[in-house]
Amino acid sequence: MKTKSFPILLFLLTFASMAQAQRKGFVIGIKGGLNLSQLSMGDFITTRYNANGTPALNYNGQVLNDNLRQSFDSQTGYAGGIFMRFGRHLYIQPELLLSTKRATFEIVKNDRPDQPTITQISTNITTFDVPVLVGLKGGPFRINAGPVASFRIGDNQSYQDALRQYTSGSVGDALSQATLGYQVGGGLDILGLSLDVRHEGMLSDLTTVQLGTPNNSPFRQRLNSWQVTLGIKLF
Repeated sequence: MKTKSFPILLFLLTFASMAQAQRKGFVIGIKGGLNLSQLSMGDFITTRYNANGTPALNYNGQVLNDNLRQSFDSQTGYAGGIFMRFGRHLYIQPELLLSTKRATFEIVKNDRPDQPTITQISTNITTFDVPVLVGLKGGPFRINAGPVASFRIGDNQSYQDALRQYTSGSVGDALSQATLGYQVGGGLDILGLSLDVRHEGMLSDLTTVQLGTPNNSPFRQRLNSWQVTLGIKLF
C-alpha cells in the first residue's frame, strides 16, 4: 500500500502547489462515465496441460492443442474521480480516476475437432488511473492527449484459473501490477459541465504468460478502450 500511495501523494502535492501559482484559469471538478474495452492479443494454438503438468491427451493418445483467440465484443466498465485543469487556451489536465475495465477472449477446445467447445473468458480489472493530458481549447471545444499510468488494485481470479490449463509452470500473477498507456480525444464545456470522449491504448502489456505454444511464444494482451465521461466543475 505504501508503494501505491506514494505516486498519489506526489501527484496531490505537485498540483496543489501549481493551483496556488495558477489561480487564473484553474478548474477542479468531479467526473464519471463508461469504459468500452476490447482485448488485443491475436490467435494462439497452445497445448492443454493436466493438473500434474503433463500434456492432456485425447482418446487417440494425441496431445490436445486448443485455440486462444481475441474477441471483437466490447465490454462495459466504469470510471470516476476528480480532474484539474491549468490554463485557458493551452492547458494541462491531470486526473485521478478509479476505473473498471472488462474484456473477453475465447478458448476453443478441440476435444472433438468436428464439434469444438468455445468458452468465453472474462478479464475484469480495477485500476487507479493517473492521466496527465495536454490540450487546446477554442470556445467550448477542446482536444487533448497525453500519457496515463494505471495501477491495478483488483482482478477476477477466474481469468488466471483459465490460463493455468495452458502452461506447465506456474501462472503466478498473470496481470501486470502497473501499465503505461496513452489517451487522446476531445471534449465540450458548457453550463459548468465537461463532456469528454477519449480513446485509450496501452504501451505495455496487460498480461504476459509463457504458454505451451509450438514456437514457445509468450501470450500477451493489451486493452483498447473508449472512455465517455461527464464532469461537473466545482470551482
